[in-house]
Amino acid sequence: MTQTSSPASTADTKANTDTLNRFIGYRMKRAYMVVLDDLMKTLDRMGLRVTTFSALSVIVENPDITQTQLAHALRVERSGVVVIIDDLELSGLVTRGRVDGDRRAYALRATPKGEAKQKEASEAVSAHEDRVFSKLTPQDRTTLSTLLTTIERTGSLET
Repeated sequence: MTQTSSPASTADTKANTDTLNRFIGYRMKRAYMVVLDDLMKTLDRMGLRVTTFSALSVIVENPDITQTQLAHALRVERSGVVVIIDDLELSGLVTRGRVDGDRRAYALRATPKGEAKQKEASEAVSAHEDRVFSKLTPQDRTTLSTLLTTIERTGSLET
């Protein structure tokens, strides 16, 4: 008769993930989940999500950007941007104005409240990154940033 382990006895042991850990993409995903978890907690304290912070940051840097341009910058579907902008507008962080000569397009602009919120959130995100990447030297962080840029530029996301 073969003896089998009960679920209770195997719950305390770690599964072997050596095969998966050989794959850089898998390890990038695991690292990203650590970063994302802390980032979401950081932004949540300010009433923001990763998507709303990202959109607000682009809008602050590009006053009167259209929703289509924002969708392209964030690499999301235009319909997804509408929901994000609805949230930001409802919170009083951005306004939508008409674009001269195009009745279908909206120009997006941060309100003073939105500019202040983006500045506060950027400072919190910088602190988050200092916390999460504290074991990396400044040179490691530069190298990581360069490598990520290289991957992004050579990947299928390049337009």
